[in-house]
Amino acid sequence: MSKNLRSVFRGAVRDRVIATDPSEGVTLPRCRRVEHTMTIPTPAEVGRLIAAADPRFAAFIAVCAFAGLRLGEAAGLQIGDVDFLRRRIRVSRQVQRGLDRTADIRPPKHGSERTVVVPDRLLTMLGTHVEAFLADGDRDRWFFPTPAGTPPHQNTVGHLWRRAQAGAGLTGIRLHDLRHFFPSGLIASGCDVVTVQRALGHASATTTLNSYSHLWPDADDRTRAATDSLMAASLDLPADYLRTR
Repeated sequence: MSKNLRSVFRGAVRDRVIATDPSEGVTLPRCRRVEHTMTIPTPAEVGRLIAAADPRFAAFIAVCAFAGLRLGEAAGLQIGDVDFLRRRIRVSRQVQRGLDRTADIRPPKHGSERTVVVPDRLLTMLGTHVEAFLADGDRDRWFFPTPAGTPPHQNTVGHLWRRAQAGAGLTGIRLHDLRHFFPSGLIASGCDVVTVQRALGHASATTTLNSYSHLWPDADDRTRAATDSLMAASLDLPADYLRTR
């Protein structure tokens, strides 16, 4: 925020709106390291949230946790965006709260339009959601409609999220923390930075590294793991070989 404000002041000076930059010479406070500000729920906590959520909202939590969609992207899903055959979800729009507190449909953030590959269990959950709550199956129908038939915006989602947290007996977890939960799982499974970048819809790998570099194993971790594998191959001899000796 401080850097954005400074950029505004400098632009105003260039445009001769103001004579001098009032932030000139002001030392910005040091930012906390990303790893100290990021909250990543555990798999058990995510499972409790899904189990405690309103049945119509459980799949919403699931697409955020297991496909990495932002709140607005999940709210903007339509039935036709889920390709059950190819096991993919297309992210092509987002919902934001308009000035009159209605849902405003917009394109995703710059560079965030993408296709996310998803696991079979998530597709099963989404298919069950369609059968239970979207019986007509119209491809253009919103996946998580309000009673009025419109896509939900932040207020509606926030209310349902707080109810899920209360039902799960959890506090201090934001819906956006599921956005961190998703790449943490990809990284733990060995996915490279480009794979994670594309899954999240980041404009560049630099953005991904700035946010999640602390989750990747460092050189010491890789060296230790490689040496452990080398020792196992050398010392853990098969039983039949020992018997022969």
